[in-house]
Amino acid sequence: MKAKIIVTPKKAVVDPQGKTVQQALEQMGCQGIAAVHVGKYLEVELVGHDLPAARQQLEEACHRFLSNPVIEDYKLEIE
Repeated sequence: MKAKIIVTPKKAVVDPQGKTVQQALEQMGCQGIAAVHVGKYLEVELVGHDLPAARQQLEEACHRFLSNPVIEDYKLEIE
């Protein structure tokens, strides 16, 4: 199994890195960009077939270690 985790800043949080990327894109001629949010993408290879247990462990890891729940959201998918 493979888990895909995407961590992004919450919409209400100022994202200076995203703002810098947005400005750079606009300087390159890209138009119509309302906002850019820079985050993290992780892939985790899992051993075993116990999907509920794997999801529970990764949800806890996302909440406690891989993201800061005060300022970040995460999305977890397991294939």
